Amino acid sequence: MKEIKEIILAHQQAIAAGKKTALATVVQVEGSSYRRPGARMLVTEDGVLTGAISGGCLEGDALRKALLAINEQRNKLVTYDTTDEDDARFGVQLGCNGIVYILFEPIDPHNLTNPIALLNLLQHQRQHMVLCTLFSMEQQAVQPGTQLLYGGHHNSYSKANWFDAHVYNSLDAELNQVWQNRQSVFKNIDADGITFRAFIEVVEPAVALYIFGAGNDAIPLAKIADILGWEVHVVDGRGTHVTASRFPIAASLILKKAEDALTSIRFDERTAAILMTHNYNYDIEVLTQLVKTDCPYVGVLGPKKKMHRMLDELSAAGKPIMKSELQHIYSPVGLDLGAETAEEIALSIASEIKAVLAKKGAGSLREKEQPIHS
Repeated sequence: MKEIKEIILAHQQAIAAGKKTALATVVQVEGSSYRRPGARMLVTEDGVLTGAISGGCLEGDALRKALLAINEQRNKLVTYDTTDEDDARFGVQLGCNGIVYILFEPIDPHNLTNPIALLNLLQHQRQHMVLCTLFSMEQQAVQPGTQLLYGGHHNSYSKANWFDAHVYNSLDAELNQVWQNRQSVFKNIDADGITFRAFIEVVEPAVALYIFGAGNDAIPLAKIADILGWEVHVVDGRGTHVTASRFPIAASLILKKAEDALTSIRFDERTAAILMTHNYNYDIEVLTQLVKTDCPYVGVLGPKKKMHRMLDELSAAGKPIMKSELQHIYSPVGLDLGAETAEEIALSIASEIKAVLAKKGAGSLREKEQPIHS
C-alpha cells in the first residue's frame, strides 16, 4: 500500500506541474523475479520514477518503454525474458531467472476511472479490495489494462469505456470468490474474439499501528512503522508527550485517559496495538479493553513477570482473560533479535507484527526449501 500511496502523490504532483505520466505494472511472472505481480512504478515524461518493478535491473529499459507509451498514448505489454543469457538483448543487466510481463498504461487525467483514479479509490477503503487488470499476450495491439476495482457486491467500481457488461458478467463470480478467499488469481477470458489474461489482484489496506505510550522509545517504533507504510496512531494520557513535534508522521494523536482510550478506535484484522506507556495502571486498563476487540496483535512491553502480574490481578478482580484472548497477546513483545537499544527493540516489535499479520514463522529464508513466493 505504501508504494500505491507514493505513486498517487507523485501523479498529483506531476499533474500540477503539467507533466504526462504512465503507470508500469508487473502483471505476470514465470520463474523467479525480484518483484511479483502487482508491483507498480509511475513514470513521468521527464523521466522521474516512483515505485519499482524490479531490483533496478529493468527500470532503465522500462523508462524508455513508458515514454513510448506516453508519446503514442496507447497501452503496451512488454516481455522481459531474464532466462536469456544475452543481457545485451535488452541493454540492461538482468539478474533473476524468469520471464516478466510488464504493462505500460499512459494516464489520462481527464478519465475519471483511469488506473491512478482506481488506485486512489482503493487507498481510501479500510478493507481489502480486488483490482482486475486485463492484458493479451496474443494481440499486442489490444491491451485493456487496469479495468476494475471491486470490494464485494456492495462496493464495486468499474471502468465503463471497455469493461462492458459481457466481460463483467464473465468475471463476476470469480471476482467475488477472489474477494472472499483473499487470494490473487489469473483467469483467461474471451472478448471480441481475443483471449485476455485477467490478473485479479487482492490488495490489503495498510497496517494500522496504535502505539499506547508516547515516550521516547515510541518514537523509533513510529518511524519504522512509517517507513513500512503503516498508519501510525499514538495514544497517551499526557498532553506533554503526545504532540505533533514528537510524532510528526502520526496519522492521529489521541490524548485520552486509559478508560477512554479506545472509544474512537476501530480495530480490524490489519490492526496492531502496542502497550508501552511505562505506566502499569494505564497499560492494564487498556489491555482489558483491547482483548475484547478484533485486534489480532496486542503487544505488551516488559518482562514476563509484568504480564503474569496483570493476568493474576485481572483474574482476582473477576475479569480473567480467556485462553482464546491470550492467543492475540504477545508479551514479552518482539522477535528475539538480541535487541538492546530503543531502535533495535522497535525493529524487533515491527518484525513480529509483520510476521503475525502475514501468518509467517519469521525464520531465516535460507532454511526454507520452497520458493520465497508461493
